[in-house]
Parts: sequence; structure tokens; C-alpha cells
Amino acid sequence: MNPSDADAELMLRVRRGDRAAFRELVERHQRGVIQTIHRAIGDAWEAEDLAQRVFVQVWRSAGRYEPTAKFTTWLFTIVHNTILNEHRRRARRGAESLDALAQSDEETETLGAQFADAQSPDPARAASERELQARIGAAIRRLPDNQRTAVVLCRFEGLSYEEIAKVLHCSVPAVKSLLHRAREALKEELQGWC
Repeated sequence: MNPSDADAELMLRVRRGDRAAFRELVERHQRGVIQTIHRAIGDAWEAEDLAQRVFVQVWRSAGRYEPTAKFTTWLFTIVHNTILNEHRRRARRGAESLDALAQSDEETETLGAQFADAQSPDPARAASERELQARIGAAIRRLPDNQRTAVVLCRFEGLSYEEIAKVLHCSVPAVKSLLHRAREALKEELQGWC
């Protein structure tokens, strides 16, 4: 049985109120959901909280679940809607990342000598790589919602164009167009870094 069939079977059991099946689905998909949300909003703490909201919504929506598409397509539709709601909430109230606050506190409190570890990678190269990854993440987060979701689902979650089209409720050519525009925007913003 392939994983998507197993997920659909588990979800059908969840629909009948099976908590063990729900726990197994959460264990299977929690990491991918958290990573997707984190890439979209850039806050690890908030990503975990939002992932919990996603799975609460999965539980609440179980009665309406129909295995007409892959379970992950249905799941990432919920993830996408949760991310959109979070962006709307932040736009209304403004939000600052706790990770960013913690990082700035760590930078101001760093005292004492630091010693190089001969077995660790070159610190300058590692710092440069971290900075590049941070810039890429920030650039992805600045993309319009549908472009950002398409990039995250394609690049980081490995969903096919067809699956992304179902999540975003659009056609496959529209997904290709979204990804093309996103790549062009990222290329322009990251010019000189990649």
C-alpha cells in the first residue's frame, strides 16, 4: 500500500472518531506541516502553534473528508489557508518574530572568547551560508501569498504541479506561471547572493 493510500485509510478511520489513527497522521505529517509554515512565516515558535491549529482543523473537518485526492493535497490546503489567515492577522496587528528578538538578545549578550573547533566547518563559510539561507527565506516570505505557497509546496514539500493546483484551486498552467514569476522575483531580489 503506498503512503497516500495509507493516509487516506487513516483519515477515514479518523472520520469515524479513531484517535489512534489521528495520532498516527499527526506523527507522519507534523514535521512537514511545521516546516512549511515556518518557511512561510519565518517564526519557529509560531509555526508550531499554527501546526497545532492545522491538526485541530483536520480533526474538526474529518466528517467532511472524502478521499478524492491525495490526503497531503487536502492537508496542505488547510495549511495554506492557515498561513493566509496568519498573514491577515499580522497585517491587522503587526507581529514581531520571537526568534528575531531572541537572536538580537543573544548577539548583544555574547561575551568572552570564542575558540575555533578544528573539526567544525569554516566559521566564515558557515556564517555566509546561514546569511544566504536567511535572505532566501526572507525573500520567499515577501512573495505574494500564492507564489510563496507554490514555491514552498514545490521546492520544500515535493508536491507535483497537479497537487499544488488543487491546493491553490487553480490550473496547472497557473501553477507554472506562479512558480515562474516567483523564481524571477527571487532571482532579482537575490542578485549577487546566489
